[in-house]
Amino acid sequence: MLTPVQLKRYAQVLWWGLQTARKQKFKSGDVVAIRFHLPALPLAEELHKFLLEKRLQPVLRLLPTAIMEKQFYDIANHKQLIFTAPGEPELAHNLNGSIFLYAPESLTHLSDIAPGKIGKSTAAQKFLRDILNAREETGDFGWTLCMFPTPELARQAQASLTAYARQVVNACFLNRREPVKQWQQVFARARSLKKWLNAMKVKYYHIESANIDLEITPGAQRQWIGISGRNIPSFELFFSPDWRGTNGRYYADQPSFRNGNYVRGLHLEFKRGKVVHLNAKQGQAFVQSQIKLDKGADKVGEFSLTDKRFSRINMFMANTLYDENYGGRWGNCHLALGSSYSNSYRGNPADLTKEQKQKLGFNDSALHWDLVNTEKKRVSAQLISGKRITIYENGKFSI
Repeated sequence: MLTPVQLKRYAQVLWWGLQTARKQKFKSGDVVAIRFHLPALPLAEELHKFLLEKRLQPVLRLLPTAIMEKQFYDIANHKQLIFTAPGEPELAHNLNGSIFLYAPESLTHLSDIAPGKIGKSTAAQKFLRDILNAREETGDFGWTLCMFPTPELARQAQASLTAYARQVVNACFLNRREPVKQWQQVFARARSLKKWLNAMKVKYYHIESANIDLEITPGAQRQWIGISGRNIPSFELFFSPDWRGTNGRYYADQPSFRNGNYVRGLHLEFKRGKVVHLNAKQGQAFVQSQIKLDKGADKVGEFSLTDKRFSRINMFMANTLYDENYGGRWGNCHLALGSSYSNSYRGNPADLTKEQKQKLGFNDSALHWDLVNTEKKRVSAQLISGKRITIYENGKFSI
């Protein structure tokens, strides 16, 4: 699927992403985790070699196979569901970086598992993510992730494996001799867009399409962020709003796979920040179970826009990392239910207490679920001054 040259370039791009995502520079001896599914072994091996040559300390974590994961949720009792292996908290407190290589063997193997069992396990591990989030805020930790093409992903996307892999190669610039230079150019262009967006004093954003009529309040001390190295590929610009100011209708026309479940044609209605009504063409019961996961699961944690001039992704990929960065004809927006990103705070997020985050309207949840819309749309900013500006239309930002 990927040639030795492309694997080497992929490792270079992931290292660029990790370095860019972390506030502090990496130094010899820093600890970096490589978490990977078995089909991504060729990339894990190339990346392992690359990190060793950088004199870092790679820690390898092979993730459960689809059979193992199914066995776990079929058999595990309550204590096993919430179990944390000895050493995991210690590792989280000492990690300087993490790279996740997503390469699933199945997307639907957990479809008959009660969502509550999966949710219980997810919630029990949230404290590990909280440790890493706190270390990221201080600059001690950084992360990135990518996807490695598999037959299952191609099958669910209704594409040949060759065509599917070609999308990955094109999206990550692995067909270029110096792919990192291409990412640096995207990074520079995104910086100017974020500067333009963040200069506005916005009361709320209004998103309009054939099936969306939604207002989102950015809230105090927010900033647009994105194309930061954390996801490879990433072409989206986003912020975490004050969830309390979300009102109206949202529609996800892109299907979504989550925890072995398939959701299609999802309509959400928000009132004063909470989901008050939903319906889906497929997977409605699963969505209802997800928004009951915890107190923040029925509230918004992120809003994002992707400019089609950045993204080469032009087909459904059955993978959120690619689908939320879809370029196509009209670009895309996505809305995430669940947890917020504190680095969209204009100040130093490390200075924020849990109480201050709550006061600012940052959402806290074990859930973070990106729901993508690719319809033709207009996004306008209602400024505090009373002026209204179109910031995004026909798949492009307005500058």
